[in-house]
Formats: sequence, C-alpha cells, structure tokens
Amino acid sequence: MAAFKGTDFYQFENLLSDEERLIQKTVRDFVETEFLPLLRDSYRKGEFPAQIIPKLGELGLLGPNLSGYDCPGLNNLAYGLINQELERGDSGLRSFASVQGSLVMYPIYTFGSEEQKQKWLPKLAAGEAVGCFGLTEPDFGSNPSGMRTRAEKTDGGWLLNGAKMWITNGSMADICVIWARTNEGVRGFLVERGRAGFETKTMHGKLSLRASDTAELLFENCELPEENLLPKTDGVKSALKCLSQARYGIAWGAIGAAMACFEEATEYSKGRIQFDGKPISSHQLVQEKLAYMLTEITKAQALVFQLARLKDSGVVTASQISLAKRNNVNHAIEIARLARQVLGANGILDDYHSMRHACNLESVLTYEGTHDIHTLILGYEITGTPAFS
Repeated sequence: MAAFKGTDFYQFENLLSDEERLIQKTVRDFVETEFLPLLRDSYRKGEFPAQIIPKLGELGLLGPNLSGYDCPGLNNLAYGLINQELERGDSGLRSFASVQGSLVMYPIYTFGSEEQKQKWLPKLAAGEAVGCFGLTEPDFGSNPSGMRTRAEKTDGGWLLNGAKMWITNGSMADICVIWARTNEGVRGFLVERGRAGFETKTMHGKLSLRASDTAELLFENCELPEENLLPKTDGVKSALKCLSQARYGIAWGAIGAAMACFEEATEYSKGRIQFDGKPISSHQLVQEKLAYMLTEITKAQALVFQLARLKDSGVVTASQISLAKRNNVNHAIEIARLARQVLGANGILDDYHSMRHACNLESVLTYEGTHDIHTLILGYEITGTPAFS
C-alpha cells in the first residue's frame, strides 16, 4: 500500500516552486509556534491577539501579492497558500490579514492617489498601521446598492454621515476605507481614527470569530478633506472588485480550516479505543466521514490551484471566484462538523480545534457574499438572468 499523503492526497506540493514551499512552511511554523499558543485565551476573551501584528508584517503576510511600497509582490498561488495556513490556525487570523491586504491595501493600491499609496501602504504592509473596510451597513449587507451612508460635497472636501456594521478590525483600525453615496455615485474615502464625528463601537456577544475584532462604525457630520477621496473609485463596482480579492483568499483559507479539522479527527480516531478494544478509526462509519473529508479537501485544492493560475494570468472572473468561495466554505463547515462528531463529547472542549473552526466557518459562510448570494451569482452566469430580487 502506498504511503498516505495526508491532506495533500493528490500531491499538489509537487506543483509548487521552492519559494512557494518555503512560504507555506514559514507561515505554518509561525501559526504553530507563535499564534496557536495565544489562541485559546484570545478566543475565550473575545479578543484578537494584536501582539502578533508586527510579526505578520515582518513575515510579509500583509498585502503580499501587491508590488512596490514595501510589499513583497508574490504570485497569487503563494498568496493563496498564506491564507490557507493562516486559517489553518483560525479564521480570525486569516480575516485580519485578508482585510488588511485585500480590502484596505488593495483599494488604496488600485484606486488611490500616489500620495495616498506612499503614505499608507508601507505602514500597512509593516503592520505599523491597521486598516478596515466599511461597506456593509446595519440594514444592507447582501444589497450594497441600498447603501444609506452619504458623503456631501463641501467647499473644502466632504461631510460624511452614516453607519457601517460587522467591520473586521474596526475597533483597532488606524485607517478605514469607507464607501458612501455621493451626488456622483458611490465613492470610496479614507477616514483616519480620531477624526471628529467618527466613532467605533466594539461588537460583543459573538459566538463565532471570537478571536477577531468586529465593530460598528458611526459617522456624524464627519469632515474629510478632498485628499481623502480615493480618486479612481467609480460606483459599487469598485467595492465589488475589492470583495473579489478577499473572496479569493477565503476560498484558500477555508481549506486550511478543513485541513486542521481532518487532521485532528484522523489522529483522534486512531487513539480512541471503544467497544471491541479497537480504535474507532477501524469502524466503517468513522472511515466514511474521513473519506468524505479528504475527498472534499482534495477537490477544493484542485479548484484553487487552477483559480490561482487564472488570477496570475489576468483572466479570472468574479463568478469563478464565487464558485470557489461557495464550494470550499460549504464543504469546510461540513468537515468541521463531522470532525466534531468524531471527537465525541471531547469535541466541545477548547482543548480541541474542530468546534471552534465550525463556529468560525458559520461567519465565513455569511461574509464576503453569503452562500446563497454566490449561488445567485453563478445562476446569473449560467442563465444570463439575474435573480437577486
């Protein structure tokens, strides 16, 4: 019998360059040795372990697929592997890096002025500044076109009023990318912490993504100078381009969570003795669960490896990213639930990881486009008929 290949059953590692292997190993080692020892306490407290932010910057994990401005300029396969390994630790860790890179640095890089790029991108890449992205509102998540936050033109700039909800990194952000209606359509703005009329409220009581900072952002007659407008933003489509970047990382990250759960369930089942003096891994029902997990992880890996090629070739579409996000998160959450079942009663303890991943993935299934919204995106692509209303 051939040696078991673990979570790389189809030997995708053989497709990696030496640099990509080193990046994956470096991030996995960081997660294992520096992040996971902090995680249980952070999850219990409901706090993001902010002390690791400088290390994320030092390792080049913030905006790694951007070039220039002290960003590493890695390809999208390497970027995907980074997201996979971060979420193998916790969805909150991948969320922090994903928001920083895809939803803050990317819009500044793509839609910002040269002055904005020079001012913010090196700081964000180093972890010296933290950013957040404000699109979702208390009454509008899946329907950003219903946005109520407004920016009115003034003699010296803009006057911002409104609210944003469910904002990752919001309580600790130094700079916020905020989307608001204007008389010329939806535009993006940079709002620094400390501006008069800008307030953040940390959201408490979460049963998911507990090791992640989530906040509500409130703007009441918040004055912004003209230079805080992201000059190249042009409607909701600009915000959606940012979401495609984040969704790509999520499609990879969900695999990391699934890997962690599969590995935990497999090892536990080999050591748990029941009934006939044999490990439960010898039982058909357990083997069926493990076979399902490995199959779906392998299929998900095939999706994202090809998606990375398409993205690096500049031909990837938003609907292709939607398919991967939809599929990979859906199966990752099912893998986490099955792993918890294999662990039995022990699975509800935070000595183990699977139930935490399952809880986190409930949020990942919802944010950056719910499972149902991605279904409708694919339906539109297939039929040419929108069914969003």
